[in-house]
Amino acid sequence: MRTDMKGTFPPPLIFAAFLMSGLALHWILPVNIPTGYLWIRLAIGGPLLLISGTIAIQTFRLMRKKDTPIDFNKPATAIVTRGPFRFTRNPLYLSLLMLYAGIAFLVNSLWFLPFLMVMLALFNAIAKREEEYLEETFREDYIAYKNRVRRWL
Repeated sequence: MRTDMKGTFPPPLIFAAFLMSGLALHWILPVNIPTGYLWIRLAIGGPLLLISGTIAIQTFRLMRKKDTPIDFNKPATAIVTRGPFRFTRNPLYLSLLMLYAGIAFLVNSLWFLPFLMVMLALFNAIAKREEEYLEETFREDYIAYKNRVRRWL
């Protein structure tokens, strides 16, 4: 287990908690996204879901291929730099954020927006802690990768 991540909630649980909260608030007191057109919400939400899924699947495959754990609490054994890792250092977190935004559009709920901002801040804090661990573990290799690729996009 990575000692630097003790006491941190796993990002999928953060995602699930905010998703349930957004859905509950929308059910209790609906606040719709200002666009009244279903086709606009589908045109935005649908691709977000599709891109999110594509990023997640590619990331899982590449991490398995490199034999590095996907589990948040297990130490990384390799730096993956191909696929989605070419444009973001955190493709799985980005995938969760895009999935959340896509669901927000499809559900037509403005309640999701503040939760999305908080989730981004939490994922950013988690990513910073992970980066410290990766710099200690992989040294120059990770620092070179970090200098080439942004944390998000």
